[in-house]
Amino acid sequence: MPTELRPAPVPRTWSVLEILRTTEEFFRGRGVSTPRLDAELLLAKVFQCPRIQLYAQFDRPLTPAELDAYRELVRRRAQRYPVHYLLGEREFFSRPFRVSPEVLIPRPETELLVEAAIESARKLGCPDRAPAFLDVGTGCGNVAVTLACEMPHAEVHATDVSAEALRVARLNAEVLGVAARVAFHEGDLFDALPGNLRAHFDFIVSNPPYVSEADLAVLMPEVRDYEPRIALSGGPDGLAFHRRLAAAAPAFLKPGGKLLLEVGAGQSDAVQHLFHEAGCYDAPQRVSDYAGIPRVFHASLLSDAQSIDRVTIRSGFT
Repeated sequence: MPTELRPAPVPRTWSVLEILRTTEEFFRGRGVSTPRLDAELLLAKVFQCPRIQLYAQFDRPLTPAELDAYRELVRRRAQRYPVHYLLGEREFFSRPFRVSPEVLIPRPETELLVEAAIESARKLGCPDRAPAFLDVGTGCGNVAVTLACEMPHAEVHATDVSAEALRVARLNAEVLGVAARVAFHEGDLFDALPGNLRAHFDFIVSNPPYVSEADLAVLMPEVRDYEPRIALSGGPDGLAFHRRLAAAAPAFLKPGGKLLLEVGAGQSDAVQHLFHEAGCYDAPQRVSDYAGIPRVFHASLLSDAQSIDRVTIRSGFT
């Protein structure tokens, strides 16, 4: 048969179930840790539907446009580009938060930090009175915005050194309806705050960078190669920011106010020691995750003014 008379090849039609199975095997071969879940999340993004709805349409064929869009997402995920950057959001405290490569992707363990802050506020009689929170190093704003959502009467401030991160955080505050109640400040840790906020806060919370230099090299590619290094690296032992926070926080806490810090696995003893070394907190309490790993440390500022003055001077805040 002459070439010009041969029928054109018919493009393969893929059903939802077929494309999910094929993608799952493809991702597994590329070392993706959750191959089926990621395959479903990306297809749900193409369909613009909840992931659960895929199960009701396994026989549905993909259109050519849908297949092209899905293949591009799959290609990038196979390069170990984080799935939540491809999705553009990550759930935290049952709310969707926008994320981009300028911010760290929220982790489930950070919900423990928020829960500890809320529980501490309630024990102090809040929300009968309006507590003042400061989130240091807010990133996408997941901690600060969640506190504002969960405690409608709270005053919430948040700082970050990255202007791009603050842009994402402000967007999340707007989308979740608390933009008027979260004040964002750009700068390094407490340097971002105006002087009138000294001794102002009931609670200072932070999920600071806590990956050591040695551990950075062995992180999963999704984290090591794509998430912002500034939000990961905590110096040689991972605790550079914890030391700065523990030393500087007393200048901005009310007497009896509380500092709450997220920590990495294996850092609990060192963090306990640095709280003790600061000399102005009561005995720190630990909150462990479901695996029994201490993830949050919190301690209250002692009311001894001399201790507070000593730490304030040592921290460089005058």
